[in-house]
Amino acid sequence: MSTAMFAALFFTVALLVTTTYFIMGSIPLLVLKHDTPLDARFVRGFFNTYYVAAFASAMATAISLACAGRPGLAVGAAVLALIAVVLRRKIIPKMDALGAQIQSNVMDAIPGFRRTHVIAIVINVAQLVAIVGSLITFGK
Repeated sequence: MSTAMFAALFFTVALLVTTTYFIMGSIPLLVLKHDTPLDARFVRGFFNTYYVAAFASAMATAISLACAGRPGLAVGAAVLALIAVVLRRKIIPKMDALGAQIQSNVMDAIPGFRRTHVIAIVINVAQLVAIVGSLITFGK
Protein backbone atom coordinates (compact mmCIF):
# COMPACT_ATOMS: atom_id res chain seq x y z
CA MET A 1 0.00 0.00 0.00
CA SER A 2 1.39 3.39 -0.97
CA THR A 3 1.94 6.15 1.55
CA ALA A 4 -0.78 8.26 -0.09
CA MET A 5 -3.26 5.39 0.10
CA PHE A 6 -2.32 4.72 3.73
CA ALA A 7 -2.88 8.41 4.58
CA ALA A 8 -6.23 8.35 2.78
CA LEU A 9 -7.32 5.29 4.72
CA PHE A 10 -6.08 6.81 7.99
CA PHE A 11 -7.99 10.07 7.51
CA THR A 12 -11.11 8.27 6.31
CA VAL A 13 -11.08 6.19 9.49
CA ALA A 14 -10.45 9.39 11.51
CA LEU A 15 -13.54 10.90 9.91
CA LEU A 16 -15.49 7.75 10.72
CA VAL A 17 -14.34 7.83 14.34
CA THR A 18 -15.11 11.54 14.70
CA THR A 19 -18.62 11.13 13.33
CA THR A 20 -19.34 7.99 15.36
CA TYR A 21 -17.99 9.52 18.58
CA PHE A 22 -20.20 12.58 18.29
CA ILE A 23 -23.28 10.54 17.38
CA MET A 24 -22.70 8.33 20.40
CA GLY A 25 -22.26 11.45 22.54
CA SER A 26 -25.21 13.41 21.18
CA ILE A 27 -27.86 10.71 21.52
CA PRO A 28 -27.56 10.47 25.33
CA LEU A 29 -27.89 14.27 25.50
CA LEU A 30 -31.52 13.78 24.43
CA VAL A 31 -32.27 12.74 28.02
CA LEU A 32 -31.68 16.35 29.07
CA LYS A 33 -34.93 18.20 29.53
CA HIS A 34 -33.50 21.11 27.53
CA ASP A 35 -35.37 23.34 29.95
CA THR A 36 -32.47 25.41 31.19
CA PRO A 37 -30.06 27.71 29.34
CA LEU A 38 -27.22 25.55 30.67
CA ASP A 39 -28.60 22.48 28.86
CA ALA A 40 -28.95 24.48 25.66
CA ARG A 41 -25.41 25.93 25.93
CA PHE A 42 -23.91 22.50 26.56
CA VAL A 43 -25.68 20.85 23.62
CA ARG A 44 -24.85 23.82 21.39
CA GLY A 45 -21.19 23.66 22.41
CA PHE A 46 -21.11 19.93 21.79
CA PHE A 47 -22.44 20.33 18.24
CA ASN A 48 -20.23 23.32 17.53
CA THR A 49 -17.18 21.23 18.50
CA TYR A 50 -18.43 18.39 16.31
CA TYR A 51 -18.86 20.62 13.25
CA VAL A 52 -15.33 22.00 13.62
CA ALA A 53 -13.87 18.49 14.07
CA ALA A 54 -15.95 17.10 11.21
CA PHE A 55 -14.80 19.88 8.88
CA ALA A 56 -11.13 19.32 9.76
CA SER A 57 -11.25 15.54 9.43
CA ALA A 58 -13.33 15.66 6.23
CA MET A 59 -10.94 18.14 4.60
CA ALA A 60 -7.93 16.03 5.59
CA THR A 61 -9.73 13.02 4.16
CA ALA A 62 -10.56 14.85 0.92
CA ILE A 63 -6.99 16.04 0.41
CA SER A 64 -5.47 12.65 1.18
CA LEU A 65 -7.94 10.85 -1.09
CA ALA A 66 -7.14 13.27 -3.91
CA CYS A 67 -3.42 12.61 -3.40
CA ALA A 68 -4.11 8.87 -3.44
CA GLY A 69 -5.80 9.15 -6.84
CA ARG A 70 -9.36 8.63 -5.60
CA PRO A 71 -11.09 11.75 -6.97
CA GLY A 72 -14.65 10.45 -6.55
CA LEU A 73 -14.14 9.67 -2.89
CA ALA A 74 -12.24 12.96 -2.45
CA VAL A 75 -15.23 14.89 -3.77
CA GLY A 76 -17.49 12.97 -1.39
CA ALA A 77 -15.29 13.88 1.59
CA ALA A 78 -15.17 17.51 0.44
CA VAL A 79 -18.99 17.50 0.33
CA LEU A 80 -19.01 16.23 3.94
CA ALA A 81 -16.72 19.13 4.88
CA LEU A 82 -19.06 21.57 3.14
CA ILE A 83 -22.06 20.03 4.94
CA ALA A 84 -20.29 20.57 8.27
CA VAL A 85 -19.78 24.26 7.43
CA VAL A 86 -23.40 24.71 6.33
CA LEU A 87 -24.77 22.90 9.38
CA ARG A 88 -22.59 24.94 11.71
CA ARG A 89 -23.94 28.13 10.12
CA LYS A 90 -27.57 26.92 10.32
CA ILE A 91 -27.85 24.72 13.43
CA ILE A 92 -25.69 26.67 15.89
CA PRO A 93 -27.50 30.03 15.45
CA LYS A 94 -30.84 28.22 15.70
CA MET A 95 -29.72 26.56 18.94
CA ASP A 96 -28.53 29.97 20.21
CA ALA A 97 -31.89 31.57 19.45
CA LEU A 98 -33.87 28.73 20.98
CA GLY A 99 -31.60 28.74 24.04
CA ALA A 100 -32.38 32.43 24.55
CA GLN A 101 -36.08 31.68 24.18
CA ILE A 102 -35.80 28.92 26.79
CA GLN A 103 -34.38 31.47 29.19
CA SER A 104 -37.31 33.78 28.40
CA ASN A 105 -39.77 30.91 29.00
CA VAL A 106 -41.13 30.90 25.45
CA MET A 107 -43.56 27.97 25.25
CA ASP A 108 -42.32 26.38 21.98
CA ALA A 109 -38.61 26.85 22.67
CA ILE A 110 -37.96 23.52 24.41
CA PRO A 111 -39.72 21.36 21.76
CA GLY A 112 -38.00 23.42 19.05
CA PHE A 113 -34.59 22.92 20.61
CA ARG A 114 -35.22 19.17 21.01
CA ARG A 115 -36.38 18.94 17.38
CA THR A 116 -33.25 20.78 16.19
CA HIS A 117 -31.12 18.41 18.29
CA VAL A 118 -32.82 15.34 16.76
CA ILE A 119 -32.50 16.71 13.22
CA ALA A 120 -28.77 17.28 13.76
CA ILE A 121 -28.39 13.67 14.97
CA VAL A 122 -30.30 12.27 11.98
CA ILE A 123 -28.08 14.23 9.58
CA ASN A 124 -24.98 12.92 11.40
CA VAL A 125 -26.25 9.35 11.07
CA ALA A 126 -26.76 9.88 7.33
CA GLN A 127 -23.17 11.13 7.11
CA LEU A 128 -21.98 8.06 8.99
CA VAL A 129 -23.76 5.81 6.49
CA ALA A 130 -22.04 7.67 3.63
CA ILE A 131 -18.63 7.29 5.28
CA VAL A 132 -19.13 3.56 5.88
CA GLY A 133 -20.26 3.21 2.27
CA SER A 134 -17.07 4.91 1.11
CA LEU A 135 -14.98 2.52 3.21
CA ILE A 136 -16.70 -0.41 1.51
CA THR A 137 -15.67 0.94 -1.90
CA PHE A 138 -12.25 2.12 -0.69
CA GLY A 139 -10.37 -1.01 -1.67
CA LYS A 140 -11.97 -1.34 -5.10
